Amino acid sequence: MVAARRHIAEAELQAAVIDLARYRGWRVAPFRPARTAAGWRTPVAADGAGFPDLVLVRERLVFAELKAERGRLGPAQSVWLAALEAAGAEAHVWTPADWQSGAIDSVLMRAVCTRTAPAV
Repeated sequence: MVAARRHIAEAELQAAVIDLARYRGWRVAPFRPARTAAGWRTPVAADGAGFPDLVLVRERLVFAELKAERGRLGPAQSVWLAALEAAGAEAHVWTPADWQSGAIDSVLMRAVCTRTAPAV
């Protein structure tokens, strides 16, 4: 678990969220950077720059961008999150404060109501 009252790195937050999501029965796909000659890069193509850090699937689909306490969204990340929400997806930006408050666990515990087709 992530310890309280100290600086929490984004990688540590990601590991904790993945562990919690798996515990709650989610399938998780993280997108991690790799070290290249040009520094740390996340290998993506087409419009992939800024894609959220995690894709989580259970009875619903959740996208999560993770940020350290003072991390800020970049322009490409903001565009992706807005596009996902406009398409009806659930998109979040999570920080260590969200972990410590229980907000992340609240999202992962919430189930979606099953929809029934309208009567004809």
